[in-house]
Amino acid sequence: MPVTVDHDARRREVAEAVWRVLADTGFAGLSLRAVAKEMGATTGLLTHYFRSKRELVQHALEVVHERTAPRMREAETPDHGVDGLRVRLRAVLVDDDEAAVLSKVWVGFWDLALADAELGLAEAARYERWRERLRPLVDEAIAAGELAAGRDRETVVDLLTAFTHGLVVQALFDPDRFPAARQYAVLDELLASLS
Repeated sequence: MPVTVDHDARRREVAEAVWRVLADTGFAGLSLRAVAKEMGATTGLLTHYFRSKRELVQHALEVVHERTAPRMREAETPDHGVDGLRVRLRAVLVDDDEAAVLSKVWVGFWDLALADAELGLAEAARYERWRERLRPLVDEAIAAGELAAGRDRETVVDLLTAFTHGLVVQALFDPDRFPAARQYAVLDELLASLS
């Protein structure tokens, strides 16, 4: 009797192995061989699911999106204006171990995205979706007088995006200098300086 394989369960097992490899080595260490080793399987098993490293990378990105989604859902706040911005921006900071791993993986992905036009376009689109989530809150903050009148919305959105992602990189490189409380304080200082 032939062995029945639960392909959904196997894909979940592969996804977990991909995540562990990414968490340990980033995208630079992601390969069919590394994932197979993590699973205690052969590369032949993985080639059944992925014909190339590119397909594996695409799958890895799906896994990263799945891991990031809960944090982003938590940042869907009923708060408005600056309070809403604060909640949404804090969601991308490195404020716990899980966020550190997620951020390490994303920063590692930038190298691939810079070298691959298709991945670069996808990353640019992801940043545009992020800016789209900030725009209504910036508009509310300007309308409520929480941000200085006359502020250019797009400049504020770009400033907040660049600032928070730069802060993430600093926290990854120097976690002792930038624990969660420090990141929050620096973010609050930036928001206050825009008022």
